[in-house]
Parts: sequence; structure tokens; C-alpha cells
Amino acid sequence: MPPAEDIFRQLLGAWRMMIGKRDGLRLLDLSLDGFWNSFFAIVVAGPAMLASWVPLAGDLAGADASFGLRLSMLVRLALADLGAWVLPLAALAAVAPYADIRHRFVHYVVASNWGSAIFAWMTLPVSLMRLFVPGADDLAIGLSVAVFIATLVLYWRLTDAALEKGPATATAVFAFMLVASLLTLFALQDILRIGPLQ
Repeated sequence: MPPAEDIFRQLLGAWRMMIGKRDGLRLLDLSLDGFWNSFFAIVVAGPAMLASWVPLAGDLAGADASFGLRLSMLVRLALADLGAWVLPLAALAAVAPYADIRHRFVHYVVASNWGSAIFAWMTLPVSLMRLFVPGADDLAIGLSVAVFIATLVLYWRLTDAALEKGPATATAVFAFMLVASLLTLFALQDILRIGPLQ
């Protein structure tokens, strides 16, 4: 587990990259240990992600579902989201040599992992609204759309700063990872049978 000051420094670095400050890359640990430690960002994002899984698990399981069914749905949601986080990075590793980004792969993964933790916390207000104000569905949907659009913009900036290969390459990698993440998520949802329980 990285020390708290290292976690904060790398979150700050990812945030600076997202807002167009390329010097944020210097705050990231790009060593081999830093690469593997960046996956600790999943733990950092955990509480915020849990807050999104709980109301969704309840909705999918149904109002009359037992605790066991709700817990089962929550675990399946967690597995799908974690798979959609990690598996596209493995796919990018496979194509990185052919996309001429092999020497920037570690930079991208470290930045992306810490950036994803920030994105998870950006969605927390929506999750809390769904959890504690269930009647505000329209407002929650509107806020979700706004947060989603913001994260797309910030993620593209993060990608561009991490790769340093120009907007065209950043856009290609951004699109590849977005599509890979969505396809992985949908596939895992199907495999894990995530949906309203009958």
C-alpha cells in the first residue's frame, strides 16, 4: 500500500493533467513499483463505487428481495465494474506496440488508474442523491449526464498529457479505451446476469 502522501501526490498529478497542466505527469511514480501501486487506486475509489452499487443493486434485485439477493447483485456489479477497469488496460497492452505507444504505456496506465479514482469520486453526489433522495430521479439523471460529459473531456486531456503523441493519437487511444470499457462492461453484465431479477 502506498503511503498517504504518495497517494495524494499522484491524485494531484492526475488532476493537473486533466485540467491541462502537463507538469502533473512529474508527480506520478512511473517506476515498476509505481505501475503496480497505481492499481491501489481501485481501493481509493472503492467507497465511492460502493455508494453507486448499493442503490443500483437494490433496484435490480427488487423491493421485496432478500438481503442475500441484494448482496449477490452488489457483488456482481462490483465484478463488472472492476473488470471494465482492468481488462481494457490489458487489451491496450496487447496493441500498444502496434500503436506506437509502447514507451508511454506505463505513463498512461498510472495516470489512468489515479484518474479513474478521481472520476469515481466525481460520481458520488449522484450516488448519494439516488441513495437518500429516491424521488429525485430526473435531477439525478441530469446530473449523471453532466458528470459523464465532464469525465469524457477530462479523460481525453489525461490521455493526451500521458501519451504526449499529439491529439490524433490521444483521440484514437481515448476512443479505443472507451469502446473497450463499454464492451467489457456489457459483456460482464451479460455473463454475470446483471439485470432486474424476476
